[in-house]
Amino acid sequence: MINFPCAKINLGLNITEKRPDGYHNLETVFFPIPLCDALEVQTMHEAFPSKLNCDLKVTGNSVCCNEEDNLITRAYNLLAADYNLPRVHAHLYKHIPTEAGLGGGSSDAAFMIRLLNDSYKLNISKENMEKYAARLGADCAFFIASEPAYAEGIGEILTPVTITDNNLKGYSMVVVKPSLAISTKEAFAHIHPQKPSVSCRDIVAQPIETWRNRLTNDFEESIFPNHPELAAIKEALYNMGAAYAQMSGSGSSLFGIFKEKADKSAFEKQFSDCKVFVLDI
Repeated sequence: MINFPCAKINLGLNITEKRPDGYHNLETVFFPIPLCDALEVQTMHEAFPSKLNCDLKVTGNSVCCNEEDNLITRAYNLLAADYNLPRVHAHLYKHIPTEAGLGGGSSDAAFMIRLLNDSYKLNISKENMEKYAARLGADCAFFIASEPAYAEGIGEILTPVTITDNNLKGYSMVVVKPSLAISTKEAFAHIHPQKPSVSCRDIVAQPIETWRNRLTNDFEESIFPNHPELAAIKEALYNMGAAYAQMSGSGSSLFGIFKEKADKSAFEKQFSDCKVFVLDI
């Protein structure tokens, strides 16, 4: 059986406070986008010589971790501790860029839970799949439903959200991923947590033309001064007609939302040294 883990963007991202456990509480709107990996699971033959119960093969973009530490393997092990799962082969074709703020690894983990649940008829409810996913990463739970959601806490407290213009149906999105990678340490280095005066949940319910000066990502203020090339990409997206543009998560990807169909060749020419994805929402 195969499924297609999708990426996400953040519509607004505000770091509201530092927690006693060292993590940070946040407010954001997670929005799924049609930029996907492919994940396939097959039952492993009992004679296949593997030391792992989940034998993972990754093709496409490289992934910077070993097989045992990959979130897909960890998702398998998490369910196998509570359910009688057979040994499996898992094949991940990696298309979503890594270190991009697009949630690709988290999505792969959540979709592995979904795939195992469907393939082996585990009958795990959506709510319990979300609980398993949250144990793997802060934003993993979102990908169980992969529907627009307002997130609080460290990203695991989810509430359905309505976005203006029927959740942007009919819009185009351009995602630009420069070669630059932003570490978590760097992203948080200059963050000063505070509660925003207006929640991003309320802002995205208003016309998209109002978002530019109201819907903010706190990581931009932290990261852009040291990486002006990212600010330049955002400004270029606006100059090319974006109704709204922002960095996703802690970067380094940026996205622009366009009311008109985007001309892929024009954006590939403008951002020739970056990966460019033009998507129909």
